[in-house]
Amino acid sequence: MSVSASSRQSPITPFKPSALSTKGVDKTATAFARTAALAQRAGYDAIEIMGSEGYLINQFLAERTNDRTDAWGGSAEKRMRFPVEVVRRTRELVGPDLPIMYRISLLDLVEGGQTWDEVLELAHRVVEAGATVLNTGIGWHEARIPTIITQVPRGAWLSTTARLKAEVSVPVCASNRINTPGLAEQVLADGQADLVSMARPLLADPHFVAKAAEGRADEINTCIACNQACLDHVFKNQKASCLVNPRAGRETTLVLSPARTRRSVAVVGAGPAGLSAAVSAAERGHEVTLFEASPELGGQFRLAMAVPGKEEFAETLRYFGRRLEVLGVDVRLSTYAAADDLAGFDDVVVATGVEPRVLDLPGADHERVVSYADVLAGRVVPGRRVAVIGAGGIGVDVSHWLTHDEADDFMEVWGVGDPAVHPGGLTEPKPRTAAREVTLLQRKTSVIGKDLGKTSGWAHRAVLKQAGVTKVAGVAYRSVADHPDGVVLHYSIDDVAHELVVDHVVVCAGQESVRSVFDGLDHPSAHLIGGADVAAELDAKRAIEQGTRVAAAL
Repeated sequence: MSVSASSRQSPITPFKPSALSTKGVDKTATAFARTAALAQRAGYDAIEIMGSEGYLINQFLAERTNDRTDAWGGSAEKRMRFPVEVVRRTRELVGPDLPIMYRISLLDLVEGGQTWDEVLELAHRVVEAGATVLNTGIGWHEARIPTIITQVPRGAWLSTTARLKAEVSVPVCASNRINTPGLAEQVLADGQADLVSMARPLLADPHFVAKAAEGRADEINTCIACNQACLDHVFKNQKASCLVNPRAGRETTLVLSPARTRRSVAVVGAGPAGLSAAVSAAERGHEVTLFEASPELGGQFRLAMAVPGKEEFAETLRYFGRRLEVLGVDVRLSTYAAADDLAGFDDVVVATGVEPRVLDLPGADHERVVSYADVLAGRVVPGRRVAVIGAGGIGVDVSHWLTHDEADDFMEVWGVGDPAVHPGGLTEPKPRTAAREVTLLQRKTSVIGKDLGKTSGWAHRAVLKQAGVTKVAGVAYRSVADHPDGVVLHYSIDDVAHELVVDHVVVCAGQESVRSVFDGLDHPSAHLIGGADVAAELDAKRAIEQGTRVAAAL
């Protein structure tokens, strides 16, 4: 059974909550306090009361979700009563010494959210009721503005945190998109906050704090804010883990124990899977040689880094590169490893990745038909009008890249305003004029982009809408041909013929595994991982986990 301040259904859940009775509200406030007391008895050093992100307490505070007419709703003062009572009763039960953190919603980022004056008044009241620290939350889960994914600039919400800090007498904690020790230290040095809270960065690297304290920040495996294995898993009722650290949540089952016998290991390919395998094998004590045919580490990660909002992928490559150096892995760039080169190793791990699938279509060899790799690597600069064939994750990313030619002002584009002027911090979005006219096509009849990440896919779809990308589903491709004004893509929908004249056609229609090295091997201990193993939609999460698992099994 779900309950709320009022019986209003969230747009992102299938259940309509029941409104708590007056007695139920009173009992719930006491239940919060009793739970805090149990935590104290269990030995916890502090407790935090969750009053933000659109959860129950936040629902009492916002007019959007509180239309009660009793003592717990109506005026701002009555809407604040529930959180104040929760804090007051908690302080009564736990005594004067246990720190109580209250996570306050600075910006609801939804219609009918709190005004800034209400936020400040609430801050003073919960402090008076017994809160010793104010942690800061931003946005409801149903907000139309992303708050924590990689599209959000680092430290995006710090100015609002600093405004709160200037108004209260207790320590204020900053949160959301703070993922490096350098940024955290800068926040404190600039006086924007007194503390910094992190969650996902500690999944990415549980030794984050120790490494920072020891002056080894360059060895931290940085959270890239992708959400793919943490929050996406949680909201699908799966075990939380981490894309860049697959051992998160599996610490007792995916163990990199010291090797009983040191073996010589060749890893072929320095994309996500190969890097993970090389580092993990070296951490176990094996002698590792990493071969990479190109002059740089990274593989498909290098292409991903070109997509606006995915620059954080560079942090993962930085981490792997540093670990290779620290662990003494023999890295051989610009080196193609043939079967004869690998014969003397005890184990061979092949992670040679993928290459773009060639379109099986008349005219696919036209000079204006190019692959996503050509575009993202900068080998081709498409013209003003572009057709993108294939609307999976790569097609969406390429469409984003094509429509953006300069850095956006995140707050302006998404519509985040001064909370003192705009209740909830919500204002009218002002998208930039798109750099190109893009048409995104797919064979499937389903909604374009529906299979993207549960907690980030909506934002990617919103970006395409902001940029005016035309989406076309249920397409049967017929041919590509010359046209006086560029090139024409012939296709049909339900047997009705269509033509699209563009400057370039960018093919994002999948990948093929590159297995020539593996197929040429005659080795007793050869392993195939990553895209070379499965070339379906590019999956860095699977690739990095495979690399770790194969190394754990050597």
